[in-house]
Amino acid sequence: MPILAPELLASYRRDGFVRVPGLVECAELERFGAVIDAAVRARTASDPRKLEEKTPYEQSFLQCINLWEDAPAMRGLTFHPRICEAAAELIGAPRIRLWHDQALYKEPGGGHTPWHADQYYWPLASDRCCTAWVPLQETRLEMGPLAFSVGSHRVEVGRDLPISDESEAEVAATLGRAALPMVEEPFALGDVSFHSGWTFHRAGPNRTERTREVMTVIYMDAEMRLAAPRNRNQEIDWETWCPGAAVGQVIETPLNPVLFSSPTPAGSGPSPS
Repeated sequence: MPILAPELLASYRRDGFVRVPGLVECAELERFGAVIDAAVRARTASDPRKLEEKTPYEQSFLQCINLWEDAPAMRGLTFHPRICEAAAELIGAPRIRLWHDQALYKEPGGGHTPWHADQYYWPLASDRCCTAWVPLQETRLEMGPLAFSVGSHRVEVGRDLPISDESEAEVAATLGRAALPMVEEPFALGDVSFHSGWTFHRAGPNRTERTREVMTVIYMDAEMRLAAPRNRNQEIDWETWCPGAAVGQVIETPLNPVLFSSPTPAGSGPSPS
């Protein structure tokens, strides 16, 4: 039986994103939060720089990828059955596997995250993939929750831009010409959002005294094939997150385990397009 209501599935396919209220128990997130904090501290301990000494990209967030390898105790979140099943329903895949996970911590005073589409970075052969955005605390607007451009997964202009001041300006102009509204809402603890790989999104600065702590996980169709990289960032992702995978073949390396399998096709239709 599907865990997502039909209106949530329809919203995702129409808009390119959806926020699912209360998908994960608050007590679970509090427990995982302590594990993730420790893993992030261990990864970043060797960097003594203050926020103002970092690049604009680094000021947007602390980024720690594939923490599930470092901290087996947090695999329960990356591999969370409700999150994985919801992702499978949304992208319309009977089985899904992991692309990678990453903690994105926006420090107090951290700057905005520019407009971008995640799939610019991924050498994936189709759009049957999504990112789950899992806040580890109640996330008020002043903390910089994720903001989405409604229906932008159908906009192709700007897909060739990495996260940068250029992407912020050019994508904002493109979305403005298309008259696509932006949705920016606070997240309660337990809420999880999902967005398609080509959905344009951004986040505002963190204007509070508390770090905005978020865990994100990218899921893909278990039959996803590796595409020939179109930029250097995709080459790096190939080398780092699916080493040994071959162009044109299914991505099934030890770093990309199958996390959910359903006996019947998931979802009620194709992924956003």
